[in-house]
Amino acid sequence: MNDHENSERLKFPKFRRVRSSLDYQRIYSLKQRASNRTLLIFAARNDLGWSRIGLSVSKKNGNSIARHRIRRLLKEAFRLEQHRIPAGLDLILIPRPNSKATLQDYRQSIVELSERVEKSLR
Repeated sequence: MNDHENSERLKFPKFRRVRSSLDYQRIYSLKQRASNRTLLIFAARNDLGWSRIGLSVSKKNGNSIARHRIRRLLKEAFRLEQHRIPAGLDLILIPRPNSKATLQDYRQSIVELSERVEKSLR
């Protein structure tokens, strides 16, 4: 694989994001979730052939600077691990307050929890 193919594979375009409030409501209403000490994930199937994420970072996670940093870490974790996440899922990622998670923690959690919730959706 050359550098161009690798960079194309690791992009995070807008179509990989859950953006509408109706999609958020649909995902929450199915009540399919998985969690660990770092992250809570709600999930639903989509018919797109690829997975998408939405983020919900509450004020319990700190001030706006801290919350924005967590959002950046979650987006980067998804971008780097999107090839390991089961295809066809819409995920809402909710970080646990006071978890002090690193990028590596989020990367590991996203993969493990998405696989776990995908099994429960079958």
